[in-house]
Amino acid sequence: MLRIKEAVVVEGKYDKIKLKGIIDAPIIETNGFRVFKDKEKQNLIRQLANKRGLLIITDSDSAGFVIRNFLKGIVKDSTIKQCYIPQLKGKEKRKEKPSKEGYLGVEGISDEEIINAIKRSNATIEGENVKQTEEITKNDFFELGLTGRDNSKVNREKVLKYLDLPTYLTTNAMISALNVLVTKDEIKEILEKN
Repeated sequence: MLRIKEAVVVEGKYDKIKLKGIIDAPIIETNGFRVFKDKEKQNLIRQLANKRGLLIITDSDSAGFVIRNFLKGIVKDSTIKQCYIPQLKGKEKRKEKPSKEGYLGVEGISDEEIINAIKRSNATIEGENVKQTEEITKNDFFELGLTGRDNSKVNREKVLKYLDLPTYLTTNAMISALNVLVTKDEIKEILEKN
């Protein structure tokens, strides 16, 4: 079990149940989009962010990214660490059919994938040393051909697809995700392979 300093924010109760068997940390549910109007929940999230920091783990669908972006708007960016689960097609066991977009949510991802995603997020894990890497910038994106070039969109989609991330990420969201998942050199390798 991973002992994490940050408070973990997830979308719903099944995500929380899944993570309780993997991590030792306070886990807060947004109750989906209800967090948009729930001032008490927003206040709790702000307090936890200021005291412990937040690790946001949402589904890799568009709803998950809407919630993730909302949370970024209500707390200081410096208190947030982003944890991105892979975007995998499938259906949760408890459901009769796949979600609207057809991707597995946090509850449907394997424990191993979740642990790997948490480790890549730079969460503060007790008993583990976290290596600091040089941050990927917008300038790096230009140098790598991910913006400002004729084939930039194709290159971005290659990298996103290779990493099982949603192809609809904005440039800023992609930079944020890549800073959690890979180094600049690893992006170069992905582009050279594909």
